[in-house]
Amino acid sequence: MNLTVGIEEDNRNYTVKLTGEIDVYTATELKEKLLPLTEESNNYIQVDLENTNYLDSTGLGVFISAFKSAKEHQSYLELTNVRGRVLRLFEVTGLDEIIHIKEEPQDEEAN
Repeated sequence: MNLTVGIEEDNRNYTVKLTGEIDVYTATELKEKLLPLTEESNNYIQVDLENTNYLDSTGLGVFISAFKSAKEHQSYLELTNVRGRVLRLFEVTGLDEIIHIKEEPQDEEAN
């Protein structure tokens, strides 16, 4: 499976744009790119999941690690444009109560 991780930075504000699937095969790449951003203090990290169409438990583990690391280092992690099955996975596991999640603003789901 494929995952593209794009990172934009503007004065300690990071936007991480993910495209593809986050699973056992791609989670390592995501972890290697996301966790270092959370290990510095006073960073604001926004992970855009608009183009992420699949997430498994390995991917959830990466987000849990990133959330814990951000909190430990006084940084802030937020997930944006979360939709469909990916959003439901966060809801079913209760992680939507722990990690700040902004749902996709559209009323209709794509596919």
